[in-house]
Amino acid sequence: MSAFLRRSGQNPHRWATKGMKSKKELLAKKKHIKRKSAKAKHNRVIGIHNPHAAGADIGATEIYIAVPPDRLEMNVRCFGTFTQDLRAIVQWLREYKVTSVAMESTGVYWIPLYELLEQEGFEIYLVNARHVKNVPGRKSDVQDCQWLQYLHSVGLLRGSYRPAQDICAMRAISRYRDNLLHFGAQHLQHMQAALDQMNLRLHHVIADLSGLTGMAIIEAILAGERDPRQLAKLRDPRIKASQETIAKALEGNWRVEHLFVLGQALQSWKQVQQQLGQCDQKLGELSSQLEGKIDLANSPLPPSAKYCGREPRSKNQPNGPWREELYRHFGVDLTEVPGLSLGVVQTLFVELGADLSAFPTPRHFAAWMGLCPDNAITGGKVIRRGTRRNRQRIRLALRLAATSLHHNKTQLGECFRRLRARLGAPKAITAMAHKLARIIWHLVTHRVGYDESIFAEREEQLLRRKQRQLRNLAHSLGFTLVPNPRPAATSNAEVS
Repeated sequence: MSAFLRRSGQNPHRWATKGMKSKKELLAKKKHIKRKSAKAKHNRVIGIHNPHAAGADIGATEIYIAVPPDRLEMNVRCFGTFTQDLRAIVQWLREYKVTSVAMESTGVYWIPLYELLEQEGFEIYLVNARHVKNVPGRKSDVQDCQWLQYLHSVGLLRGSYRPAQDICAMRAISRYRDNLLHFGAQHLQHMQAALDQMNLRLHHVIADLSGLTGMAIIEAILAGERDPRQLAKLRDPRIKASQETIAKALEGNWRVEHLFVLGQALQSWKQVQQQLGQCDQKLGELSSQLEGKIDLANSPLPPSAKYCGREPRSKNQPNGPWREELYRHFGVDLTEVPGLSLGVVQTLFVELGADLSAFPTPRHFAAWMGLCPDNAITGGKVIRRGTRRNRQRIRLALRLAATSLHHNKTQLGECFRRLRARLGAPKAITAMAHKLARIIWHLVTHRVGYDESIFAEREEQLLRRKQRQLRNLAHSLGFTLVPNPRPAATSNAEVS
């Protein structure tokens, strides 16, 4: 008995104190543990959910494809990235009866193969590289494609959302247009640097160097005009700075090298503006070819209740009747929502399209943009709070829209100011962007217009709660509140 326990690594006196009387009971317990361990291993076996799955590791010059290992002995093959190589990939996958392919979203290298496989009828899973990391120390292209194939076959991968091809075409042009805006801003900075080095303080006395006054004066300088008074006469009447102030700002040293840089920057800026106009024209053409949800001839765009007079327009906003076009596609005027400018709504359209059916609930829509909490919990304790890192352009646009609500007089503006006072600016912006995302999903999905009155009841409840708290505080201090005889109009009603 003792020898058996010593061989098994156990203390014989420990078992004796527990009442173990025979070797037979020890053997029975050992068999029970083995059966339990075997049953646990059997339960951990993951079944094959997709037997016709393949994995692809895509690079700049090589593509490794792994098909199911039961189809052939060497189930990994390397292909090139030329068009005929992509066609060979399609033929090889069909030969081994593959119907679904998983690939990582590596840069832009995956796009040609993705589009070709989608055109040929394959089911494509575009997965995030962070979700399919392999065991550390086992990194190679062959093992990556095999790992993707295994994860996809057992149903552990989720594909990323990709809109329709027509929307993808508009999205590519819109993103390139955003890059052009950054290039144009850099050229303006080069012009400002050249003016500073010549001690010309023009951009310090006018608000926008790219406006009518700034461009007229810079072109006159490059044409050879040096008299500050003559240059100041080019001032637009709407400029707040006086003609004398502009003339003082245009006294400097006219260095040849800085004038050359100024001319080069101006020429580059004009070229960017020309390219921006071409992008706007192409976006308008692609948008007009898409089928909308309503007909503007039968259901014209209602007048804006958000802007009483002329609608404000940003210089970075695309040219064209985009408010009517977005209303035709969405079936509802999203620009009526406080904080949602025309640029924000257009970003939503070119990134996702007008169909949000891919997101079953507003919670899915907000989570896709990384606006929902993503807490890390271990051992019953929260070790990290916050949202996921996300560079979605719609997320950035909604955060910008939430920031613009700081001075807004609507109910959403009141809500944002309360969140900002309680949570601080960063968290309040994220929370308000989340609320805007849920509002957008509801309006687009149910095709109902924005109604400010639905927030009135909630604001009234908040006002009554504040009054009750104030009365309780006054009562605890020995005072009695008397209502002000003046009528209380909104949530800003005073109680004295």
